[in-house]
Amino acid sequence: MKDEAGEAGEADETGGTCGEPDGASAAADDTAADTEAAARARRLAAWHGSERTLAHGPAEGRIAERLAALTAALTTGTTTATGTTTGTTADALPYGGDGWVDVYGDGIVEELERRVAGLLGMEAAAFFPTGTMAQQIALRCWAGRTGDPVVAVHPLAHLEVHERDAYVTVSGLRAVRPTGEPRPPTAEEIRGVDEPFGTLALELPLRDAGFVLPAWEELVEVVEAARERDAVVHFDGARLWECTVHFGRELPEIAALADSVYVSFYKSLGGISGAALAGPETLVAEARAWRHRYGGQLFQQWPAALAALDGLDRELPRLPSYVAHARVVAEALRKAFTAAGVGWSRVHPEVPHTHQFQVWLPYPAAVLDEAGVRLAEETRTTLFRRWREPGPPGLAMTEVTVASPALEWTADDVTAAVGAFLATVRELMNGDGGPAPRGGQALP
Repeated sequence: MKDEAGEAGEADETGGTCGEPDGASAAADDTAADTEAAARARRLAAWHGSERTLAHGPAEGRIAERLAALTAALTTGTTTATGTTTGTTADALPYGGDGWVDVYGDGIVEELERRVAGLLGMEAAAFFPTGTMAQQIALRCWAGRTGDPVVAVHPLAHLEVHERDAYVTVSGLRAVRPTGEPRPPTAEEIRGVDEPFGTLALELPLRDAGFVLPAWEELVEVVEAARERDAVVHFDGARLWECTVHFGRELPEIAALADSVYVSFYKSLGGISGAALAGPETLVAEARAWRHRYGGQLFQQWPAALAALDGLDRELPRLPSYVAHARVVAEALRKAFTAAGVGWSRVHPEVPHTHQFQVWLPYPAAVLDEAGVRLAEETRTTLFRRWREPGPPGLAMTEVTVASPALEWTADDVTAAVGAFLATVRELMNGDGGPAPRGGQALP
């Protein structure tokens, strides 16, 4: 299932069967696909039509709207992270828009690579069409350089959960796991791994554990522990951009702890797609060769590069304000659930480490999905998007991303929206077409 919220969601990819389906099975599959397509269209229409939304997802935008946004970025310019303004002049358009389109990674793609390397304080950076490709190539390069194919990685890391074991099946690497706890590993756990490893891969923040980060001192100690074991350190920094507030450090100081860093252009910056791998010039040169071998040397990528540059100018300076407001929203949600008499709920972390966090409620995901769509349709307010049940049935979780639209929401706004949302949940649970509540009891 795909999460139309986009940034916070990852595709849950599963394999299919090998045999030919019979007629009844094929018809059932077609019916299910049609039903899901209709449900998705309804969700997107409800979210897109909302006048107030806690966070926009890229999948709910229409193609014409996205094209208009790219055109605006190219003709009107945006305020940059340094406070300067890019825009039209008598001589040139921003982002080299008066130049030629890129061919196999030159032009605007090279400009983006230079920009990322400078922001992270690294020698060089290479643009990749996907973060999965960037990660696999980084680990493959380090394995060749260290002579050790073993990667120390958390079992909840993106490498393990969302990349279909690519580092194992494509590159022949192998994992050791410093910890199984739903948090980043500690220095003692790194020192305690009972076999050698060539690379320590750290996801910052650890998304599937709740977008959690270690303290700065803890991160430094973990890196030092890996160095003691003669391992290199790779940061899965898809969302590294918003970690500066929690760490109290700027991006170059954070990135300097690692030998290589991967960053995403769509998860926090609102880009179309794409990622970058940054590190030493020699590593990046090798990564470019493997990028070609992996099929990542695309003929033209100027729309993705343009959107990424615009995101660096437009969204990157705003991320600290999103992180600060996420803490306001999280506290308001906790208080609203308690005031509404929800028997059990959790906002995790209680104080968000970034501008994203988890919300857990004791209701089936299907009920919460339906309640959210109805709220959007009836009040033109979108509070939550998709829910899922990663644990026991009837206990659902969603991820909340606080971005630009949420800055207009006060704590009182959150409380009011939660009240309306839970009222709809109770209607569904108590007989308005919803499933029976947990334990067979009607809800108050």
